[in-house]
Amino acid sequence: MSLVLDPAAQDLLFREARTANTFTDEPVTDEQVQAIYDLVKYGPTAFNQSPLRITLVRSAEARERLVQHMAEGNQPKTATAPLVAILSADNEFHEELPTLFPHFPQAKDLFFGERSAREGAATLNAALQAAYFIIGVRAAGLAAGPMTGLDFEGVRKEFLDDDHTPLMVVNIGKPGDDAWFPRSPRLAYDEVVTTV
Repeated sequence: MSLVLDPAAQDLLFREARTANTFTDEPVTDEQVQAIYDLVKYGPTAFNQSPLRITLVRSAEARERLVQHMAEGNQPKTATAPLVAILSADNEFHEELPTLFPHFPQAKDLFFGERSAREGAATLNAALQAAYFIIGVRAAGLAAGPMTGLDFEGVRKEFLDDDHTPLMVVNIGKPGDDAWFPRSPRLAYDEVVTTV
C-alpha cells in the first residue's frame, strides 16, 4: 500500500465523504468546533499566515439574516443545518505575522505592506485553510456542505466588515435522509499529472 493512513480514515476523509445536502437535528457543539480548529490550524500556509476567520451562525435571528443572502437552492439546507459557518479571509492578517513567523518579523511590512498584496495572499491562504477545515469536519465524524452560491457582498455587510472577505458558507452536522447527490466523476491521474 502506498498510503500510510488507515484505509478507513482515507474513506472517512475522502473516498466516502460527500457534500451533505440534508442533516439530522443533532447539535454540533462548540467543543467539536474547537477540536476541528485545533487540528486543522496546523495545515501549511505561506509564511505561516492564518487569515481564515470562522463566524458560527447559531442564533435563529442570525440564521434568518444569512438565509436571505443564500442562493435559492441553498436556502432550505442553510435554514435547517445544525450549524452554519461563514468562512472569510482577514485582509489584515499581516498584523499577526511577527507572532506567527517570528524568525522573519519584517515579512509583515516587506511583503504585505500593500493592501492589494495582502488581499491576494489572504484569499489564497484562507482558501487553503477552508479546505483543511472541511477535512477537519469530516475527521470529527460530521458532514460538511460547503457553498459559494450566495450574495458575497450581502454576507460581508451583514456579518463581517471591510477587512474581511467572505469565501464560502459551510453547513455542518450529521448527514440526514437523502443527504448525498450521486458521486460526480473525477479526473484520472493521467489527465492531471504531467512529469517533465
